[in-house]
Amino acid sequence: MHSVWGCGINRLTICWKINDMSVISFFFNRHLIVTLVLALAFPLSSLAEGPEDDATARSILEKSDEIRFPTEGFQVDISISSATPGQDMESRKYRVLSKGNENTVVMILEPASERGQIMLMKGRDLWIFMPDVSQPIRLGLAQRLTGEVSNGDLARANFVGDYNPKLVRREKLDGEDHYVLELLAVDRGVTYHRVVLWVNQANYRPRKAEFYSLSNRLMKNCAYENFQMMAGKRRPTRLIMEDALKQGERSVMEYGQMKLRDLPDKVFTKDYLKKLQ
Repeated sequence: MHSVWGCGINRLTICWKINDMSVISFFFNRHLIVTLVLALAFPLSSLAEGPEDDATARSILEKSDEIRFPTEGFQVDISISSATPGQDMESRKYRVLSKGNENTVVMILEPASERGQIMLMKGRDLWIFMPDVSQPIRLGLAQRLTGEVSNGDLARANFVGDYNPKLVRREKLDGEDHYVLELLAVDRGVTYHRVVLWVNQANYRPRKAEFYSLSNRLMKNCAYENFQMMAGKRRPTRLIMEDALKQGERSVMEYGQMKLRDLPDKVFTKDYLKKLQ
């Protein structure tokens, strides 16, 4: 086999003569040649994130979720105080019954005028049942519940089932090492399109989070605080959610009275909800 190289101004010609019978020519743009050389020097597998990295990120996220909420059935009371500049503080109370990340009941305890209203989540489907309305009303997880808190912040708060995690970097906060995870929504039905989550490297406690819209605009900042023993683990009992666009608008979520409960599937049905109203 013989080869002949010829160069033009903008291209390189490579010719092969095979068995003295035919000549095959290829014309390469100079930029393409550079790309091919780089591809040979740096294989695609070395540039792309490997499956080990995805597995590491998912393991970190799972451990962090287990600190935020139990994996088994549980009950918790949540108080939310929301502040808006120039307006009175708004306070609300809820009782949440949850089983895994697929079944949740949210009962409104206060204000008294809304007591008896119950939200039911099955998978990513969310409805509200009202005593004076015969049919449930469909809700979206991203819809605002109160203040800076969305429906999904109460009804579907675990991240593992809703996001694909990626470990993007490590960062020090107050002298402690943290993983920084980027969480991308598995579909448009989840609460936020993208989440950036800081997780303590030593104990997997969530430290803070940023929540982004579908247009990739920062919507909210969240801080996880006041870790105390609840249901067998030291968990964050206070979440501070601040509007990233409107200064001074914030909601404080206080968790208390958390306990593990054996919750049969019938609890998460319309017929059972009538008993709770």
